[in-house]
Amino acid sequence: MAKFGSKRDKGTPAISTASLPDIIFILLFFFMVITKMRDAELKVTIRTPEASELTKLEKKSLVNYLYIGRPIEKYQSLYGTRPRIQLGDKFATVGDIPLFLEKHKVSVPEAQHASITSSLRVDGKITMGIVQDVKTQLRKSGQLKVNYSARTKVQAAE
Repeated sequence: MAKFGSKRDKGTPAISTASLPDIIFILLFFFMVITKMRDAELKVTIRTPEASELTKLEKKSLVNYLYIGRPIEKYQSLYGTRPRIQLGDKFATVGDIPLFLEKHKVSVPEAQHASITSSLRVDGKITMGIVQDVKTQLRKSGQLKVNYSARTKVQAAE
């Protein structure tokens, strides 16, 4: 008769790590593809005011960013030093705001249209005249959710 060997002597087999580099490269390519870099190159100088009570915006994909400030040195020869509005990657006027809002609204699912927020990133040294014009145009366009961007106030050491 044949002798049957006992299987107790064998341990658990080692885990193969041959496919580990493949998995790492797949993850690397996945994150490279889905990562979205900066939306717009800032063409205006923005130093937002400080605030002590801040809340974060929940969904950044539902936010329109409107930048208001003086053009950076690179663009001052072309646009001057007066405060300007930047929508996306280009300078704009107050009249361009409705089209900017509509382009963003088209890219958002219809169920989330009521959740769209306009975030004003305004330089702290800008007068409120241009900001008031932007707010009036937002109101006329039906965009009533407006947010002011600010930076956290640094507490002085006592």
